[in-house]
Amino acid sequence: MKKLLWTTTFVVIFFLCSTVSAAAVVNDTVKVGLRYGSDALFSANLENAVGEGYAFGYFDEDRSFVSLGETDETAISMSAAGTMYMSESGGYSREMPSGTFRYFGPWHVQLAGYDSFEDAASDAGDLDGWVAWISGAYVVRVGGYETREEAQSAAGELGGSAEQSSATGVLVTRTKSLDVLFEFDCQGTLDLGVLPQGRETATWFKGYKYPGGFSYPRITGGNLNVTNLVELETYVKGVIPYEMSGSWPLSALEAQAVCARTFACRESKHLASYGFDVCAGTDCQVYYGVGSGGAGPTATSDEAVDNTAGECLYYDGAPIRNAVYHSSDGGATEDAYYVWGTETGYLKGKQDPYESQTTIPNYAYSVTYTADELTCILQQKNYDVGTIRNVYVSEFTPLGNVYKVTFEHDGGTLTVKGDTCRTIFYSSTYNKSVRSLRFTINGASAPSGGSIGPSTGGGYYVNGSGETLRGLDGASVISGSGTVSKLEGEGASVITSSGTATLGGSASNVKSSASGTFTITGTGYGHNVGMSQYGAKAMAEQGWDYEEILHFYFTDVTIE
Repeated sequence: MKKLLWTTTFVVIFFLCSTVSAAAVVNDTVKVGLRYGSDALFSANLENAVGEGYAFGYFDEDRSFVSLGETDETAISMSAAGTMYMSESGGYSREMPSGTFRYFGPWHVQLAGYDSFEDAASDAGDLDGWVAWISGAYVVRVGGYETREEAQSAAGELGGSAEQSSATGVLVTRTKSLDVLFEFDCQGTLDLGVLPQGRETATWFKGYKYPGGFSYPRITGGNLNVTNLVELETYVKGVIPYEMSGSWPLSALEAQAVCARTFACRESKHLASYGFDVCAGTDCQVYYGVGSGGAGPTATSDEAVDNTAGECLYYDGAPIRNAVYHSSDGGATEDAYYVWGTETGYLKGKQDPYESQTTIPNYAYSVTYTADELTCILQQKNYDVGTIRNVYVSEFTPLGNVYKVTFEHDGGTLTVKGDTCRTIFYSSTYNKSVRSLRFTINGASAPSGGSIGPSTGGGYYVNGSGETLRGLDGASVISGSGTVSKLEGEGASVITSSGTATLGGSASNVKSSASGTFTITGTGYGHNVGMSQYGAKAMAEQGWDYEEILHFYFTDVTIE
C-alpha cells in the first residue's frame, strides 16, 4: 500500500464558534441545499467558470463571508477528512477502490503557533504540508499516515505532535490529486465556506454553473452536505427558467418570479433539519443557477425578476407561507383543505376558464392498472392490504376534483384522501403515475348495494341529456304528481329497476371491472393548489398583467 507523507501538531485553543441564524433569508442571502441527507457527498468538486481561484473560510450568522485563506487553483475538491483513497481516474472515496489507487491516512504531524494564514503557509510550503484552521487557530499539518505510531515517528523529526483528523473535519485538495490546500474543522459549530474570487463569478458544480459561494456542513463521521449561498434576486433568476419556460410571455414569468421569491423567503422544514432555506429540487422549487451553458436564464426571465424585484405575496399583513404552484389544474384549482388538510385563506380553489385557451402538452392523460399491480404498489408503500378487488373515487370536491379514493381488498377497504389520492398511484416499478387530482376511474364500481355517486365525469347526469351537475344541493326535481321542489343537501333517494338507491357525494363510478383492470383518465398535472403555470401563460397571452394573474389564483392577497 503506497502512502503519501503528510502530517499535524495539536493545539489547545478555546474558540467560540457561532451558530447560524434561525430566520429564513438573512441579509438578502438565500441558502440553497444542493446536496444533503441521503444525497450528501464524500467529495464535492468545484471548478471556476468565471473568476480566479477561491477563498477559504466560513459564513457567519449574518451570512457574510469570513476569509481564512486562499488559493489560485481553479479546480478544487472538498472531502470528508480521515482515511481517503484516490482512484486512478482521480475520484475520492472512503472505501478502497479496485485497481490502482493512492492512499491518504487520517494521522498527521501538527505544528502550532501561527498568527496568520501567510505565516502558516510559509512553513507549510517548506514542509510539503498545508494550512489548517482547527478550532479557531491556524496550524500546519504534514503527512497522511495510516497509524498514530507513524505520525509520532515523523513528529520526532519535524517537531510538533501526532494528531488525527476528526469526524467533523473537511479537506480541500487540488482536484484529481492528493495535494491538500486547506483543512477546516470547527467541531461542527461552523462549516467550511468557499468563495470564488473575481469580480464576476460562476462555478461549475455537478454540470451546472452557480453564482455566489458554497458551504460544506459535514454530518459527523459521514459525508458533506453542499449549500449554495446566493443573493435573493440572483437565486430567483436561477429558478424561473426551470419552473416556467423562459420563452413564455413576460407577465407569466413575472407572476412566477413573485411566487418563487415568496416561497424562498418562508421558513421551511429544511432550515431546522439541515440549516438551509430551500432545496434545489421539486420538493421545493427547481434551481440550477445560471445553467449548464445551454438551457438556462433568458433575457425575458431575467427581466421578469428585475421588474418585480423585492415583491412578495402577503395575506393579512404577513408574507404567505405557501406561494405554491403547479403545471396545470385540468379545469379547476382546489382548496388547500381538500388537498393537504389545512384550511388556508389564500389557497381557495376555483374554476379555471383560462387553461383551455392555450396549448398544453399532454394535458389529458390515461393510465391503466391491473388489480395485481395496485396490490403490489400499495404493499410496497406499507399499506396493510390484501389482494385489490376494486378501486373507485369515493368522493369528489365541490369543484369536481378527487377528494377520496377507496380500495376494496380481501381484508376490507382502504380509503385515502387529499393529495394521497394522486401520489398513492405512483410506482417506479411499473413506471406509472396519476398526474393530477382531476380524474375518474373507469372499470370501477361503487360498493354493492351502496350509494350511486357522481358520474365518471364528476357530476350527476341530467335527464339523459349528457349534461351533468357537480352536486345535488339546490337541484330541482319533479315528483310523480308533477310537483316541483328543490333538494337540500347532497343526498336523495331514487327508484331504480332493482329497488331504491341513494344518491350522494360519497360514492363513485358505475362501471364494474370484469377484466380486473382500472383505467384512470384525467386532465392537468400537479397538486391543483395555487397558481396554474399554464393558466398563467394563457392569461398572459390574453393580455392580463402579473398582478391580475396572481390575484386570480391566490385569494385576498396583496403584492408588496
